[in-house]
Amino acid sequence: MQPMPANDPPRQRAPRREILGWAMFDFANQAYTLLIITVVFGELFTTVIVGDRGDDYRFANLLWSLALALSYLLVVVSGPVCGAIMDFAAAKKRFLFVSYLVTVAATALLYWVAPGQVWLGFALIVISNTAYSLGESFIAAFLPDLGPPRDLGKISGFGWALGYVGGLFAAGFTLVVLGEATAENFERIRWVGPFAAGFFLITAIPTFLWLKERGRARALPSGQGYAAIARARVATTLHELRRFRDLATFLVSLLFSMAGVYIVIAFAFIYGAQVIGWDAEIRNLMFVIVQITAAAGALGFGFIQDRIGAKVTYLGTLGLWVAAILAIWATPELTAWLNARLGLDWQAQHLFLVVGCLAGLSLGSSQSASRALVGLFSPTTKAAEFFGFWGLANKLAGVFGIIALGLLQSLVGLQASILLCAALFVVAILVCLFVNQPRGQRAAEAWHNGRAP
Repeated sequence: MQPMPANDPPRQRAPRREILGWAMFDFANQAYTLLIITVVFGELFTTVIVGDRGDDYRFANLLWSLALALSYLLVVVSGPVCGAIMDFAAAKKRFLFVSYLVTVAATALLYWVAPGQVWLGFALIVISNTAYSLGESFIAAFLPDLGPPRDLGKISGFGWALGYVGGLFAAGFTLVVLGEATAENFERIRWVGPFAAGFFLITAIPTFLWLKERGRARALPSGQGYAAIARARVATTLHELRRFRDLATFLVSLLFSMAGVYIVIAFAFIYGAQVIGWDAEIRNLMFVIVQITAAAGALGFGFIQDRIGAKVTYLGTLGLWVAAILAIWATPELTAWLNARLGLDWQAQHLFLVVGCLAGLSLGSSQSASRALVGLFSPTTKAAEFFGFWGLANKLAGVFGIIALGLLQSLVGLQASILLCAALFVVAILVCLFVNQPRGQRAAEAWHNGRAP
């Protein structure tokens, strides 16, 4: 299948208000990923709703892993099909709106998950995280329309940075007002679901007011429905990926790197509670540190990648990740060694705060760089489909990484199993060495201009 001729003018930078509207979705949805997946509800689910059954929470951690993995598997199945329909029908905004409403509704219902109601919590996490994760792909599909290639790094970085600012507002308020994720504080902390849902519901409104749908809808062929069109387009796109070999190679690298990232997102604060044994004050301070450093990393590396290239930036962020994971694993032993050698009286939780700075920089910068690189490799006429495959790689990573970590920690414990992340980042670096960014961008431009790459 040959590329379709494109009569569109060269991409211009979108108005500031529209870029802000796009970025506000990142601002809004951070309330879900931080409060529900990373900081509060994950710890609440494992330590209170399921609880310790004499196995150091290994069964609870495994259930949490399975809930997240199942949701990511559902995204793997549905994401590329949704992307194909969105491109064909110019329906990115409608799909985004539906995913947003489902996320809000399922998150609000988490209020009713009490200790012992394990399967209700399991089901609501699967539903809410599936909708949230689809929404991530849907909003990312707008990125190529927001500016020329030279600006995508800054725009993507701005979105991620604003997202971490949103997370700072949402989770900061929650941690101060609602308190700790403990059984004694359950009647207050159970409001985390409705609060996250309300924050997302209200602060995402500018996205739907200001973001434009630029695609052109096509009429359905006689006798065919959207499902058949979607299947045909996904099959065609899979075949056409050979024309975009650098995108395909990068998606393999992304599969490994995001497996590590999803493990960190899902288990970092659980690790702090179970391995480091931190106090509530340290947990709250860690949250603030990670949000600030992640925002700085996303914004700062966004400008850097437009100067030195998204691939080089992405590789640098993976190197940061390897260092961060080794530091996370070694924190208890390193603390004891420093105390013995230097006569100090530090606690592991205090050194863990320093490690949090490195992890935060890695988190914001790597996610921003990967999204921008997919934007550079995507023709505008196939952006939703290609970002559907970006979402597929992300969520396959989530399935693989989180299940692997869940099973491994059930055998050797959480601290030792965290080293899996470092190995995943090293493999991602090795695969990405085969990506040629200029060649990948030329392939996208050739398709857009009606020439075979």
